Amino acid sequence: MRQAVEHLSAADPRLAGWIELVGPCQIAFHPPEFSTLARSIVFQQLSGKAAATIYGRLELAMGPGGVRPEGILTVQPEEMRPLGLSGQKAKYLRSLAEKTLDGTINFAQLPSMSDDEVIAHLTSAKGVGVWTAQMFLMFALRRPDVLPLGDLGIRNAMQRLYGLRTPPKPERMTRIARPWRPYATYACWYLWRGLDGTANL
Repeated sequence: MRQAVEHLSAADPRLAGWIELVGPCQIAFHPPEFSTLARSIVFQQLSGKAAATIYGRLELAMGPGGVRPEGILTVQPEEMRPLGLSGQKAKYLRSLAEKTLDGTINFAQLPSMSDDEVIAHLTSAKGVGVWTAQMFLMFALRRPDVLPLGDLGIRNAMQRLYGLRTPPKPERMTRIARPWRPYATYACWYLWRGLDGTANL
């Protein structure tokens, strides 16, 4: 992590200022397993606080074994609504559970796959899009050089940090991020933290 931060500070003076204000990199990683991807599905399109509350209820409902595919399949979608899960998200969780149990998605194989292979593998489940797979790459598989071009927070942070008129499109985002390579994941973490007010710019 230290090597990544030193590289980013040297390669991008504007980002270096934000890094100094945010402080040490404190990425919270999660295990690369079913429960982490299920958690990502729950968190989609919700505020962090609301999503954490709903996922906590799901964990309680699953019991001592935690959020596992076998447990998800014992609960019908309509039974998940009192937990705060929409019918659609409940179906997504069941799809992920089914594909995990039948071997379509194999979490044990993911560490040996390339980033693109992981994305293709995970997006075979309903409700798991490219962005969700990229979050899994970053925060579960700990891949150091992921740049989620579809992330609105990253686009807004780039606009703010680099004084752009509008949030940049993927091509420009890729150009901006070129100096960050091979540590785009860590740069993105700093952009998110800066955008949420940690860096008072």
